[in-house]
Amino acid sequence: MINSYLMHKDISTALELQALDLRAAELRREIATLPKQIAEIEKALESHTKRLELDKAALAANQRERKKLDGDVQGHQQKISKLRDQMLSAKTNEQYRAFQHEIEFCEQAIRKAEDQTLDLMGEAESLEKNVKAAELSLAEEKKVVEAEKAKAKQRTAEDQAELKKVEAQRAAAASSLPPALLNNYDRLRTRYYKDGDVIAEAKDSMCQACMMAMRPQFFQDVKAGEQVMFCENCRRILYYVEPAADVEAQMNG
Repeated sequence: MINSYLMHKDISTALELQALDLRAAELRREIATLPKQIAEIEKALESHTKRLELDKAALAANQRERKKLDGDVQGHQQKISKLRDQMLSAKTNEQYRAFQHEIEFCEQAIRKAEDQTLDLMGEAESLEKNVKAAELSLAEEKKVVEAEKAKAKQRTAEDQAELKKVEAQRAAAASSLPPALLNNYDRLRTRYYKDGDVIAEAKDSMCQACMMAMRPQFFQDVKAGEQVMFCENCRRILYYVEPAADVEAQMNG
């Protein structure tokens, strides 16, 4: 804490005002950031949900294709049965061979369908594992997201409550400053140093914000603390703090 008797009487109030403004800016940033963080979490959840939906769609398509192949096999088997019945009534060798050729064609189609079914069953096993694992993972992720959302809402409410207090304290501090100094302070914050320090320490003949050297007489005027001084380079409000040893010497004197 900086002792107010070591500087112009209004500077300590201005420093308090700046601390409140910096805290308010920090709270506003956090309030604005929390929904973005939740949106990013929800976006990741949405991506995982879509991936699960794609796996489920692939599994459903696999099942439909297997069902179709089963139907094709049954159709070919029925056709073979009819062809064999028809072979019995064949009157020529050409007719018999034609029936036999059709039966062989159907048998080849059955073997092909059965091979495809086996391949699809292997794919289905992998898809089913992916779906089950994704469902479990997604359920846990949803719990985390809901917990994070609840935490964010609570943090936002806390920040908003604190911001309201800070704004009230800021109004009280601002009302105790001379209008001209308050106007200068507000102009610096809004025009030059938004959400940053507008008050700087003068030390070793330098502004500690912009690190520019001060004219000797100017630095002496800042040290005297008889009027509010502004850095000639960066325009910040300046204050000076007596070194501890000098203060003790003055008190003993």
